[in-house]
Amino acid sequence: MAFTRATAQLAEKLTGKLTGLTESLTEKHHLSSRSVRTRVGLAGAAALTVTGVVGAAATPAIAAPEGGSGTYALGFVQAMAVGDTIADDVRAQAQAQQRVADAAEEKAEEAEKAAAEREAAEKREAEKAAAEKREAAEAERANERADRSAERRSATGYVDPVAGVDTTTTYKQAGASWSSGKHSGIDFPANTGTPVRSVGPGTVVTVGWGGAYGNQVVIRHDDGKYTQYAHLSATEVSAGQKVDGGQHIGAVGSTGNSTGPHLHFEARNGAHYGSDFNPITYLAGKGVDV
Repeated sequence: MAFTRATAQLAEKLTGKLTGLTESLTEKHHLSSRSVRTRVGLAGAAALTVTGVVGAAATPAIAAPEGGSGTYALGFVQAMAVGDTIADDVRAQAQAQQRVADAAEEKAEEAEKAAAEREAAEKREAEKAAAEKREAAEAERANERADRSAERRSATGYVDPVAGVDTTTTYKQAGASWSSGKHSGIDFPANTGTPVRSVGPGTVVTVGWGGAYGNQVVIRHDDGKYTQYAHLSATEVSAGQKVDGGQHIGAVGSTGNSTGPHLHFEARNGAHYGSDFNPITYLAGKGVDV
């Protein structure tokens, strides 16, 4: 008895759900007369399914209305087919929406990538423009220095040792790189092979290896002062040779105790180490600004 009641309840629930689905479909398609037959067919199919009754004779629960045997036979199948069609439509719509979302996401990623590439290109262009501006300014300063040096040379016969190059390490700058603990001259950074010239007229007193100075040239000038040119990659004069201000005597290098190509320049009261004084002051007294 309990099993029969449970089975009847389940059949009733299933019949109600199928009837509701049928009514909904019927209202949508305005098939009023057909809906009656379909509901009966669905109710009967539900009852047959739950109770397991299969036979040629129909019970009152599954009896078709008058003149509606054909509809009853197909009603349940038609309802299931409509349900499957709706499910397929929903799946197709969901898939279409997903494709649209995927396309939008891909488009957004492409736009973001393009924006990043534009930003990087603009940054490179800005850096390039800034570098070109710096180079132009440096070239202009070099030309101005060269012009000033040419004018002063005509008046005093003295020039800077490397044309158009600003100094870096200053005179008496402290540091462990020098044996005395202080820098005994000034440095002119330049590429290896850049011409080095005598700052004024005089006589070459030393050419050759100078230990920590590397390849060097020392010149005694007509005023009795000495200048030293160190770390040279090559020399172009010999001891005892007379030179003029601006005459090439060697080339920038990085020989001896050096961290990179540059000219180490000193002004001295004597020919040997330890007699140095401020080379900027010496050149300024000759009308040369470095």
